[in-house]
Amino acid sequence: MKTLYGIAILAGTIIGAGLFSLPYITSVVGIQVILGYLFVLGIVSVLVHYFLGEISLKTPDYLRLPGFAKYHLGKKAQKVAYVSGILGMMGAILAYIILGGEFLHALFSPVFGGDITAYTTVYFAVSALIIFFGISAVSKVEFWGIIVFIVFLLLTFIRGFEDISINNLFFIREGAFDFFLPYGAILFALWGGALIPEIEEALGTKKDKKKLRTIIPAGIIFSIIISIFFIVIVLGITGEYTTKDALVGLENYLGNSITSLMLGFGLVVIFTSLITIGLTVKKILWYDLKLSKNISWALACFIPFLFFLVGVKDFIVVIGIVGATMIAVDAVLILLMYEKVKSKKVRLITYPLIFMFLIGIIYEVVYFFS
Repeated sequence: MKTLYGIAILAGTIIGAGLFSLPYITSVVGIQVILGYLFVLGIVSVLVHYFLGEISLKTPDYLRLPGFAKYHLGKKAQKVAYVSGILGMMGAILAYIILGGEFLHALFSPVFGGDITAYTTVYFAVSALIIFFGISAVSKVEFWGIIVFIVFLLLTFIRGFEDISINNLFFIREGAFDFFLPYGAILFALWGGALIPEIEEALGTKKDKKKLRTIIPAGIIFSIIISIFFIVIVLGITGEYTTKDALVGLENYLGNSITSLMLGFGLVVIFTSLITIGLTVKKILWYDLKLSKNISWALACFIPFLFFLVGVKDFIVVIGIVGATMIAVDAVLILLMYEKVKSKKVRLITYPLIFMFLIGIIYEVVYFFS
């Protein structure tokens, strides 16, 4: 049971905002390219998470990635881990704010009217208040929200099966092809590194902790299967009318009721994730970096929202940047730590992966500023 629970927790954490980007991205690059990316980056994700699990098993409990980095690589690596972790989580918060506002607008604007900025502001304000008061219990809804969302995904498949077209699955937007587009988004969509130390601690005994070696690949593979299933459902139904948030485009095909339910549970999933990440950033700034409680809260919440206000409103771009840069930096640190934990023999695996991540970081930075 501990193994199944661990798999469910890891998969439940991974399945989030990144999932909603995949149908649209598939419509840009094609189903063959996205499946290739999921296969290759799926293997990479399994390896990096597995290595993090091995590091966690060989490191004292109650530490997280910055603590691991300090323990194995020194204080400079810890500082890098803090920067990549905080910026990466703030980027994720921004993505959740953008996507949450879109879902809220789609749900309530037909009744109350109003533009998307107003709904995003309301969504942000409620989230910020919960983070301020530290109501962490809302994050416990996340797991069950994802379970219910997957159930409704199955119901959507049943309801929309006749509307799924093979031609839609092979649709590619004319003039929009961008081979590199899936890279950062899929890294983001398959990342659950923050949960590995927590799962390892929760397993308890030394014998049970070894189950982490089964939990990690199983949890990631399950997440990939759900991702492919989601792409087939949404793109197969909506084709060229697939929206960037995936769900809004379903309304013309499945009706308002089913789409509203999907939007509602999707909103719960990303809202609880936003609260969890927001509280984590606040605590890092407060406890680890010794800023005041209120300043920590303000930085954690308002910096991402300010980026939204100045015009950063494409959540696919945001998760692509976070995945290709900040998550990549975390992955490089994990690979360097794994080499310390094991031996120099693992360089045949770690060095090519480090090279891949570094090239990805450079390309993303150049691509973004160009």
